Amino acid sequence: MEPIGFVPFPGVSMIRLRSTLSLFLLIPLLAACGDRPTMELDAEAAVDGMIPAPANVEAPPSNAETSDSGLAWIVIRPGDGDRFPTEQDMVRVHYTGWQTDGTMFDSSVVRGEPAEFPAGALIPGWVEGLQLMTAGEIRRFWIPAELAYGDPASRPGAPAGMLVFDVQLIEIL
Repeated sequence: MEPIGFVPFPGVSMIRLRSTLSLFLLIPLLAACGDRPTMELDAEAAVDGMIPAPANVEAPPSNAETSDSGLAWIVIRPGDGDRFPTEQDMVRVHYTGWQTDGTMFDSSVVRGEPAEFPAGALIPGWVEGLQLMTAGEIRRFWIPAELAYGDPASRPGAPAGMLVFDVQLIEIL
């Protein structure tokens, strides 16, 4: 039977041995890390199930495009598809939504599972915005209250006022 203070490598302390072993385990994990799409980075940025709001959550920046309806957007990452969804199409998306005070109210990214739904069965700002996107694209939308749930919200528990969404159109089904 070995004494309690047994060290398998003479002259090497247990602390140094643990540190060395930890380093050997950590290096392959760090080497496997690389560039990842924005939405995956958002999931990693989640703290207590919340993704921090973008710096420009209060209002669209000056470089945002705006439609006649008042919907504003910026393209975060262009898509690689050549087809735009119609209201009749089913879509698979990742998204995160914030109120203009920075409060996150919903996120498929935090849930870890993309959402699937008919492109035409959403709030008007989403219906309009999705039809501007191609597969693989990520956009940030500023949806005015009249294209969202209203101000105050027309539905109990729904967020009120202008809403901001990061939307990744994964695919048109």
